[in-house]
Amino acid sequence: MIILFTFILAIIVAATLFYRGQGFWGWVLALLVLVAGGDLAGMPTVLTGWAIILTAVLSGLFGIHAIRRPFLTAALMKIVKRSLPKISETEQTALDAGTVWWDAEIFSGRPDWGKLEEFNVSGLTKEEQAFLDGPVEEICRETDDWKIAQDRDLPEELWQKLRDMKFFGMIIPKKYGGLGFSAQAHSAVVLKLSSRSLPLSVIVMVPNSLGPAELLLHYGTDEQKDYYLPRLATGEEMPCFALTEPKAGSDAASIQSHGVICEEKIKGKKVLGIRLNWRKRYITLAPVATVIGLAFKLSDPDGLLGDKEDLGITCALIPRDTKGMSIGRRHDPMGIPFPNGPIEGKDVFIPISYVIGGEEGVGQGWRMLMESLAAGRSVSLPSLSLGASQLATRVTGAYSAVRRQFGLPIGKFEGVAERLARIGGLTYGMDAARQLTCAAVDAGERPSVLSGIAKAYLTENMRTVFLDAMDILGGAAICRGPKNLLSRAYDGLPIAITVEGANILTRSMIIFGQGSIRGHPFVPKELEAVAKNSLEDFDDAFWGHINFTVCNAVRAGIDGLTAGRFLKVRGTAKARRHKQLITRYSSAFVLVADVSMLLLGSSLKRRETLSGRLADALSWLYLATAAVKRFEDEGSTKEDELYLDWFCAHAYQEIETALLTITHNYPVKFVGTMLRLRLFLLGRKAHGPTDMQNIALANRLMGDLGGREKLSSDISVSDSPDDAMGALEQAYRKIQVVIPLEARIRTSRKTGILKGVAREDLYQAALEKGVVDDDEFQQLQEAQNRADAVVEVDDYSQTAYKRLKG
Repeated sequence: MIILFTFILAIIVAATLFYRGQGFWGWVLALLVLVAGGDLAGMPTVLTGWAIILTAVLSGLFGIHAIRRPFLTAALMKIVKRSLPKISETEQTALDAGTVWWDAEIFSGRPDWGKLEEFNVSGLTKEEQAFLDGPVEEICRETDDWKIAQDRDLPEELWQKLRDMKFFGMIIPKKYGGLGFSAQAHSAVVLKLSSRSLPLSVIVMVPNSLGPAELLLHYGTDEQKDYYLPRLATGEEMPCFALTEPKAGSDAASIQSHGVICEEKIKGKKVLGIRLNWRKRYITLAPVATVIGLAFKLSDPDGLLGDKEDLGITCALIPRDTKGMSIGRRHDPMGIPFPNGPIEGKDVFIPISYVIGGEEGVGQGWRMLMESLAAGRSVSLPSLSLGASQLATRVTGAYSAVRRQFGLPIGKFEGVAERLARIGGLTYGMDAARQLTCAAVDAGERPSVLSGIAKAYLTENMRTVFLDAMDILGGAAICRGPKNLLSRAYDGLPIAITVEGANILTRSMIIFGQGSIRGHPFVPKELEAVAKNSLEDFDDAFWGHINFTVCNAVRAGIDGLTAGRFLKVRGTAKARRHKQLITRYSSAFVLVADVSMLLLGSSLKRRETLSGRLADALSWLYLATAAVKRFEDEGSTKEDELYLDWFCAHAYQEIETALLTITHNYPVKFVGTMLRLRLFLLGRKAHGPTDMQNIALANRLMGDLGGREKLSSDISVSDSPDDAMGALEQAYRKIQVVIPLEARIRTSRKTGILKGVAREDLYQAALEKGVVDDDEFQQLQEAQNRADAVVEVDDYSQTAYKRLKG
């Protein structure tokens, strides 16, 4: 009995210390408790002595540096050295790019919520808001997306307005003639423009994203900045950036474009420069660009710059009229008419001064691109995705209330309501992630992992939103024409998924791969120690990692059993509960990640399905965190609890799916089973939003508690009856007014004087029987007429149909 009692006591002592992060002392005290219990139970003195000796040996071997390092750590360090994957210089540059922020908190298994609570998600300045309410709204009102599709370009007067209003200089500081906007403002502009026209938003987005202006600001010489930035700000120069090639897409570091350092006589003087040959494709704005940012590999066979021949990837700015360049042809990306095309150069000579950063910028191009991409991906495509999703939210919310079948708005049918809820719920979470990530950029972070998450998962969520929206609108969504508000954005979905890093690659290789190396509390230290061949540093990092993993394994198990209910966090009851659950899933994610890194080693790099599922868990943890942050920043109101609960329920389902799928497919079956039992001993807990939540959220999108307005507040909304959006808005408002009248008529039809009246005769019969008066009858008729008009679709004569484009 005493032995059983001491065994249980030892487990409690060890578990308590492990849970508190004291792994080593957990083992030691557990052994001492067992020894003491055995002694009390009458264990022979010899066995007690051997137990004490064993405890002392293990304590010394693992707990005393002077013993552990030469006898154990040195051997382990050699094993780790051999097992580490080979990482090229370009891969290392990509891994080192940007900064670590909230991703490190997720990798800790115990996120510091106080840090997030203190973080300020700043709004727009008065100047930025005025630009959004003035020039941006003006551009949106004057943009006819259907006409752009038919003309295959923006009208010249719209191009000129974009130049005059400095839309191309949003990120350029005021001292260079730009607007000097924050990432939040840049994002808000792209969001609103994308709700009106995809080509318009892309044309504005690209000069303000990864490209010449961004690179010049951070790496250009003073002369380059003074010359180009004022011209880029006013649109006098139109930029593009040429990186992608036929043989270098996702593997951008393998570009074939090549330059050679040489000297050439120009006007009788020797000029040091570069002889270039390249072939690029998929380059947005290339057909209209006047200055081309070019990435290429550079060599110096004659040693004109020094004794190094292979100088690495370099970036240069080249004027369009440079001799030897072929530019102007166009690709046709999904029929969306934004300028995109190939660029070629044969034996093109440029002075060395064209290199971004001048001679000091030689060979620094890959670092420039990776560091800029770390911030740039946080803004452009996430904002475009949210703008399109807010458009879908507003349109489907109104259409589901206006469109009637079987005498009811289609949104009242549960099948439609389920899709409506997913549209609104995902849009809420996407906006939260956009705001938080942009705020991090404005705070000086260059969150490379989080920007990858924002780009990949917001574009994927946009795809889900649009598939649902197209299903709800049915024929109204698939018949193209001026009345169709969704089809052109739907056509462009694959573009957002593909560009700025294809989502398949970003998910399966980059997010977890980079996150684990940069965000983990011990892995970066281990790699640095191995690189420096520092036994002392490796000893501290490795055993710190082991202690962290063991302690986190205990925490993950206990948090799994208790659903994190005893974790101490601050906030309202609703926010606290979600913080507890996110922390619980964070420890589960980190346990699977740590076991995978320690067990699989370098082979984890090749196991892309495993890495992709870990990326899913990491990404949805971040997205859920952003939703909680938004909820608290907006006052933790009762009305907003539905949005937070829906989105987090969806996120938890995605996280559990990812982790459980990993355990069922784990390369070592026994380990997968042990992980599953450790994390989900009581079975799966996250099953997604409930049916009641779906119905409630669908009703919000159709007008309850202003949900439709809240979830689409950042887009441009027309009131003109001549515009498809304006016509839908007016029909929706008319329908909202007559809802009480229709309820009165339905009651009379079921039980009163209108019983048995055919549906098409109801309004007239209601007037004749006194259920409604003349004014109410007119309101019903007008609402019906407007509803009938907006559910009509475009049709064409044979001749007009053959002329359709885009």
